[in-house]
Amino acid sequence: MKAALISTAIPWQPPPHHKPLKTLCCSKVNGASSSPSPSSSSSSQIKLQGSENLELPQPRIQSGEAKETDVWRLFREAQKNILHLNQHRLKAVEDLNKTNSEKQLLIDKIEQLELEKQASVGKPQDRLSSCWEVLLRIDSMVLTRMIAAGEASDLRRLVMDHKVSLAEVFDGTLQKTDAELLAELRHFFARSRRNGFHIVHICTEMAPLVSVGSLASYVTGLSRALQRKGHLVEVILPKYSSLDLDEIQGLQEIEAESFSYFNGQLHGNRIWTGVVYGIGVTLIQPLEYSEFFNREKVYGYSDDFERFTYFSRASLDYIVKCGKQPDVIHIHNWETAIIGPLFWDIFAKQGLEGTRILLTCHDLNSQCLEHPDKLALCGLDPSSLHRPDRLQDNTKSHLVNILKGGVVYSNNVVIMSSILSKGRVIHTLSHGLDPTLNIHKNKLVVSPCGFDNSTWDPSKDSFLPRNFNVEDMEGKAVCKAALQQHLGLPEHASTILIGCIVSEDVDLENMRAVIMKASKSDVQFIIMGTSKLSSIHKLGSLQEPLKDEQVKFVNECDAAITHLVFAGSDIILCQSFHDPVLQVPLKALKYGAAPIALNSSHDNFRNFAEHDYETTNFSRFISSTFGNMSISEVLDEMKNHPSKWKRKILDAMEMDFSWDAECCDVHCSAYTAIKKS
Repeated sequence: MKAALISTAIPWQPPPHHKPLKTLCCSKVNGASSSPSPSSSSSSQIKLQGSENLELPQPRIQSGEAKETDVWRLFREAQKNILHLNQHRLKAVEDLNKTNSEKQLLIDKIEQLELEKQASVGKPQDRLSSCWEVLLRIDSMVLTRMIAAGEASDLRRLVMDHKVSLAEVFDGTLQKTDAELLAELRHFFARSRRNGFHIVHICTEMAPLVSVGSLASYVTGLSRALQRKGHLVEVILPKYSSLDLDEIQGLQEIEAESFSYFNGQLHGNRIWTGVVYGIGVTLIQPLEYSEFFNREKVYGYSDDFERFTYFSRASLDYIVKCGKQPDVIHIHNWETAIIGPLFWDIFAKQGLEGTRILLTCHDLNSQCLEHPDKLALCGLDPSSLHRPDRLQDNTKSHLVNILKGGVVYSNNVVIMSSILSKGRVIHTLSHGLDPTLNIHKNKLVVSPCGFDNSTWDPSKDSFLPRNFNVEDMEGKAVCKAALQQHLGLPEHASTILIGCIVSEDVDLENMRAVIMKASKSDVQFIIMGTSKLSSIHKLGSLQEPLKDEQVKFVNECDAAITHLVFAGSDIILCQSFHDPVLQVPLKALKYGAAPIALNSSHDNFRNFAEHDYETTNFSRFISSTFGNMSISEVLDEMKNHPSKWKRKILDAMEMDFSWDAECCDVHCSAYTAIKKS
């Protein structure tokens, strides 16, 4: 069939040597026919080339003969028809070739996807996703009363102990009915000691589903790191209308009733489950209070206390109804800090006797002060909690402080600070919570942020023209040249290239002064904004006074150019070494660019290391390398001591400040400590 189509679609091609036409068809006029003479036909030739002009024999029109005129007119019409048909034939061939080409591309793509699928079988990410499909189905079985909470707990431990083998046995979990899956689980069941912790995050953000601040990347990054170390981690979130549901694998609603207490009554919730990056995710959607999370923004409303208190109570009700018995319930900031008193006053004796509470504080400035009577909304007793040693605010004694309640009622508190020590946080950045933090300082630990080294790694970064690592740094020079060429900068390998990522809180005057001073040396500057923050206006106000062929502004917020800026720069100017949102210093170190403080003269940058208090490994490393250096000192060392500078850069690249390193270790130690208490 295909061959037949092609043969009919190919336009006719003339032979190499044209032969004279023997006859030409003429129309009959008034019952007579007329045809050109053989000599006339032999004197003309047919010329046919694709859609080019067609030359046919020109019959002689004898003056006064009307019949001859009609024949010629009809012949001209035939000529036009032949041209028209020929054009259609050419178009048909072109379309057929295009279709065949697209078909082959599709076949190649399918084969590639099949190969990738075969190659991915057995990878940790796939195993975790399969395990979480099983775990979420167990939750559904409890809610539909197919199994009791005790058996559900045993089955969850089974999944935790046998992640690898279970992923192979229960391949295609979603295709099995609950009865079939339960039968296989019971058959596979074998009790054994758990090696890892079961951790449940109850939080308000998670990348890439919903990201506002540093909490989103922290929850996802830490959870993935913990699971890589053998722990089982799940996340409970509100079902915001703005969630990116396309990022959830196997999203489904649990067909069972779920109620939670709020404002004196039980209210129904819809429960959704799925998997994100191998992490089990549960979404809670209020029915009667649907407007709580059906809004444009995540935070910033007058009823934020009511919104997140409802969610916190609903999360605990869900955990109890599912029969979950996690080792740790991990709560975050004031938005879920109310879980601390809720847990110990109401839920601890509902099958959660072995569970402990850990609170993470990303911002001690946001604490949420409310009237004590509002605590009754979620079932708490205001009179017993409005006390100095519990939730009563340290300054405004007529109010309760929700974050303070989280600190008091948690077994351990992690304060996220890459640079400051625990002592500095308590005494200078506690925003009125210092008396409470001093009382509970023994359960306070400080943790640095991390970054995703699966995305940010120069040795396998797909955005770079050439990869590089400590053993082979030639790729960095290639990236530098590519960056200069892309932005129209003079391509000189010896010229020092300085990158700067601008966010909305940048000190413009200080940045302008630093650039003007450094531009007197042989340096180039690349200044770019970020996609999340409104930095376009900031760049605009810098461009006019800094017009120079050695200074380039990048308004595009593209992942490829961002990766290339880190890879091609020799220095990255940082607005702060504690950068939990953009993580600029951490990425700079990994890509062989020196992170230098934009405001290096400030005490917070030049003298931040306090050796008599607890500080992070990252803080001590930065303090001993780049933390106390101004841009002029860096340029001087690069020029006069190149070998020493190169060694410093290579040492920095070998350091691991990802989520898997110090951040994960601090949290594992905290989980272990509270489980022993």
